[in-house]
Order: sequence, then C-alpha cells, then structure tokens
Amino acid sequence: MPSPVRTIRVNHINLVLEDYDRVVAHLDRLFGGPIILDMPGELWHANLTDVGRVIIEFFAPKDFFLHTRYGPHFIGIEYQVEDLAAARETCASRGIRVARELGQAFHSNPADCHGVSLEMYEGYFHDNNERLHQPMRSPEWWRDEHPLGLDGLRAVTVAVNDLATGVEDFQAVFENEVLYEEARPADGANAVGLKIADAVLEVVAAGGDGPLRQHLLAHSEGIRSAVFGVRDLDQARGYFAEHGVDLQAGSAPGRLAIPAEQNLGVIFEFAE
Repeated sequence: MPSPVRTIRVNHINLVLEDYDRVVAHLDRLFGGPIILDMPGELWHANLTDVGRVIIEFFAPKDFFLHTRYGPHFIGIEYQVEDLAAARETCASRGIRVARELGQAFHSNPADCHGVSLEMYEGYFHDNNERLHQPMRSPEWWRDEHPLGLDGLRAVTVAVNDLATGVEDFQAVFENEVLYEEARPADGANAVGLKIADAVLEVVAAGGDGPLRQHLLAHSEGIRSAVFGVRDLDQARGYFAEHGVDLQAGSAPGRLAIPAEQNLGVIFEFAE
C-alpha cells in the first residue's frame, strides 16, 4: 500500500456559491479581501480571494439549477503536496476516483472522501506573484492593521457519519498528527483534530441529538465550516456587530460563527 501523502500547506478552500457578483460584494463588505486571481470560464466564474491569508476559491456556476437541491456549500480543499504522482498513487490505492483532472493537479471525487473533494497540487499560491493578479497582504497587516485582526486558517471541520471510520480514512490518505480528541456536548458531537500541512482537519461526528446531527441529516457528509484565527474574539464580535452580523456560538468552546444565513449559506467560524 502506498504511503500517505506528504503535504506542505493548505493552498485554498473551495466553495460552490450562487451569484458571482453577490459573492464578491459580500466578501468585500465583510472582509475587504482582495481578489488575487480572477478565473472566468464557460461554465462558471471562479476566483481566489484573500481573507486574512486564507485563500478562498469559489465557483459560481453560470446556471445554478443543478446545484439547487444541495445549495451553497464547501466542495473541498486544495493541498500543496510534495509529490503529485505519489498522491495519485495513494488515492488510486484507496479506491478514490478523480472527479476533475487538470494534469498539473486533480480533484478527488467527494463521494469517495466523506463528501470532500481533495485537490492535490505541487505548486503554491501564497505570495506567488508570478501567478497572482495582485500581491497578497502580509500576515502582520491582516493581524495588526485590519480591524478584524485575522490570523490565518485554524481548521476545516468535516462532518462524517462515523468518527472512527472518517479518521481512519483521512489518516490513510495524509501524513498527519493527532492533536486532540474531545467531546463537544453543545454540538452533540465528538471531534478528532488531525494536523495536516499547516492547519487542522477536524473530523466530527454526532454523538447524540444536537446541531451536528441536524446538519448531517440536512447536508450529509462533507466540510461543515472553515475556522479562521483572530487576534481577539471580543474585537471580532465588535467588528461584525458594526457590519450588521451577530455572531453566534460556534461548533466548539472558544469559537464564534457567522450564521450560514448571513454568510451566503456557508459557515465561517472564528477562534483566538
């Protein structure tokens, strides 16, 4: 069996959202994040937007009809990997199909990865000014000068039906370090945090009735939220209040979240 994939960083998180212009306006209003790479296409309009050094790639289909049943959602996450050929071999050995082949990168079929399309790429985007249309702001600027005080990507949470199976499957694909295993009573969940590349892939499963079980019933397996780091949660609360957003309790102690209905249908969380 091939070895687990060695990763370097999270390049970006991938979303499918409705109405390109509305998404751009929303992200600009809430975060002021610049578009660092614009990618118009025949079937969709996509771009890379910098939100506190977290690169968000969203795809806005020209016709949203085929996505209306599921609605706006996180479709996956792109990792910079050390060896793309080895990543292909590892995925193939696990029976993970390729959903989108780009030659220099590939997207796995989400149906084979607990609802997550894993994108593998040897290149990188952060501060790669040969590829980007405009340079990224520095970590110091986002943390110390932006009024929200953003501090990078903390975690991506993945909701699964069975915790042990989900953890085992992601560990089989990626080199990882188990950072924590904990109960989340308020969410009715149990969680395992796997450090993969420079962020945590947090695998969560329902341990009883609660918000996570309701999420799984509504959306099935897949990425539930992205967790952004902030310098200070009180600062973040005040910032979003000024922008007409009342943060609510997040999926874990010490997290606050923008409700999905106030964030284009997807959940962004914030933690110190």
